[in-house]
Amino acid sequence: MSLTEFLLALGVTCRITRLLTKDTLAAGFRSQIADRFGDDSKAAYLVSCGWCASVWVATAVTACLLALTGTVWFTAPATALSLSYLAGVASRWLD
Repeated sequence: MSLTEFLLALGVTCRITRLLTKDTLAAGFRSQIADRFGDDSKAAYLVSCGWCASVWVATAVTACLLALTGTVWFTAPATALSLSYLAGVASRWLD
């Protein structure tokens, strides 16, 4: 794994974790989990905790990276998601 691939995987992990745990677009998903398992359940905590969710997201991203190393099928979406995450961080910092 190259440094570039590692950094792209890091960006993807950050972006997907943020989407899952904080973004409004996934609020319905988080609500469904809370409705099904309860607000105080471990499942509800998992989808709202960035530290917790990132372990599972990183595992999936690593599997994709290893399966698709050196292909456009990993590089293109990974670049887009990493740039999305960095743009979000920059907008919070610069605004």
